[in-house]
Amino acid sequence: MKKNPDNGKENRGTKAVLIAISVLFLFFMLVLPLISVIVNSLSEGIRFYFKALRTESVISALKVTLLATVIAVLVNTFFGIIAAWLLTKFSFRGKHILATVIDIPFSISPVIAGLAFLMTFGRLGWAGGYINRLNEALGTNIQIVFAVPGVVLATIFVTFPFVSREIIPVLNAQGKDEEEAAALMGADGFTIFRKITFPHIKWALLYGIILCTARALGEFGAVNALSKTRGVTFTLPLEIDALYLSNSADSITAAFAVSSILVIMAVVVLIVRNIVEYKAKKKSE
Repeated sequence: MKKNPDNGKENRGTKAVLIAISVLFLFFMLVLPLISVIVNSLSEGIRFYFKALRTESVISALKVTLLATVIAVLVNTFFGIIAAWLLTKFSFRGKHILATVIDIPFSISPVIAGLAFLMTFGRLGWAGGYINRLNEALGTNIQIVFAVPGVVLATIFVTFPFVSREIIPVLNAQGKDEEEAAALMGADGFTIFRKITFPHIKWALLYGIILCTARALGEFGAVNALSKTRGVTFTLPLEIDALYLSNSADSITAAFAVSSILVIMAVVVLIVRNIVEYKAKKKSE
């Protein structure tokens, strides 16, 4: 059966149009705005750029951002593995409810999450009274809201599903046969996880950690509801917002300079993600 040459030309033409549309869309919607951030951050010169990054409030915001990100990644990695293992390897009443609850951070606004923590641990929240009584009894000054612990909690909340949701499909595809066989041979739970389960999920776990990190670095809404002191509890996104709203020429340029830090971090995370994807694909071939 002869191929129609016109069909080949038509397919190549359609492919070229789709590629052009995709490239133009990505350039104007993603690449160009990021380039404009870098260009505007250097508009006052390289000396002003580094001066803007060395202010006390920016350094404090960077420290809080990194602290919240590291803690969120560690907590979500630990509990993400547990949740994924529980949902895929065990049958119990309420399993579907637990799976739905894990996805809550995907379905509600981060601002609502921040307000929920505020109404839980704040002065008028049900836990606020217990915290005050504990401080009075021990002579401490434990604070959750409008303090770094609140920022960390908000970051953990909005990033919780990323690790577990990357692992669950892999564990479902793996099945239970290997673990059950190892258990029948006398292996304990940790040995089964280390020798059988973990090798299957390591790339998905690493990918989930990368996604969790990227989300934590850029979180704004939930953190904004629980942070009020610039130079103490502000993260980089909040510091950028504060600089931009100052509405002076220097502060706006400084906001772009601080934004460039997040752009650089995002590019690094993207490169790491692509490396992980490539290695995972090579491993599966």
